Amino acid sequence: MSRSIPSLSRGFLSSLTFPVAGLIVGLLILLVCLIFSVSFGAADIPLHQVLTAFIQFDGSREHLIIQTVRLPRSLLAILVGAAMATAGAIMQGVTRNPLADPGILGVNAGAAFAVVISIFLFGTSAPSVYIWCAFIGAGVAVVSVYIFASLGRNGITPLNLTIAGAAISSLLSSLTTGILIVSQRTLEEIRFWLAGSLAGMDEGIIFQVLPYICFGTILAFCLARQITILSLGEDIAKGLGQQTLWIKIAVAVSVLLLEGSSVAAAGSIGFIGLVIPHIVRFVVGVDYRWILPYSAIFGGILLLVSDILARLLIRPQEIPVGIMTALVGAPFFVYLAKYQVKK
Repeated sequence: MSRSIPSLSRGFLSSLTFPVAGLIVGLLILLVCLIFSVSFGAADIPLHQVLTAFIQFDGSREHLIIQTVRLPRSLLAILVGAAMATAGAIMQGVTRNPLADPGILGVNAGAAFAVVISIFLFGTSAPSVYIWCAFIGAGVAVVSVYIFASLGRNGITPLNLTIAGAAISSLLSSLTTGILIVSQRTLEEIRFWLAGSLAGMDEGIIFQVLPYICFGTILAFCLARQITILSLGEDIAKGLGQQTLWIKIAVAVSVLLLEGSSVAAAGSIGFIGLVIPHIVRFVVGVDYRWILPYSAIFGGILLLVSDILARLLIRPQEIPVGIMTALVGAPFFVYLAKYQVKK
């Protein structure tokens, strides 16, 4: 039996001789968004000041804002957006569920609940502790969702996964809210973080989460071909000689690294992992060797643009970026729930 990947549906860019051209265009758009991000904010800084902040740094207020506030925040937005979009793409491919998303399947709620518990019980505020708590919480949530989904009629189906994820998310969100009501100190410490926020982030946070995001991304890219085959159906994957159990375990590790570190750094930002993979599949088809890098770039663009808007809409105050992504993602989720699950 041939072990090549079966014929795949194609997006409108997949017919190009060199699909990498689309990645280059995406990177250029991301660079433009990065320039806008470090230029706009509560303080108006001309573009030439932005350039001189990197070429001829003089320690002025404007240069300090750019290098110590806006640039780290923008780079973190790119990292978190890329990680969340990649994690969402992986989950949709492996579960074959168009509604799969780290937020919808309880991963974000589990990670956030674990972080809140750690602050409530131990009073810790170190990002390194946040990360490990987020990993544990996300892992417990994923296992719980799969256990409850398997108990439903017909086993683990896309609909059962969505219902189980919604139930677990609601439970953990309610427990999180209860803790915050009881502990005013915990609420004051992380209330902005819970809504999803990049405010106040510096390069220290980036260095804390960068190793986990890089390892999770590399692992995902290495599994891209296997995810493509698995997305066609588990029977097809087994027929092609794939060890599906080990692939799923490796994929779970990748998702936990990507989503756990993202939630630890920026809070529970939803819908990026839901929206971006669908847009990318429309562009490049269903080959995950292209879906994953495109998702990373598009995810970084979406979160960076959302963060720019969050800073500008009610300037000098700002809106949590999680609210901005929800404004885009919620209608998209309703559309998918209505038209895609039935297919």
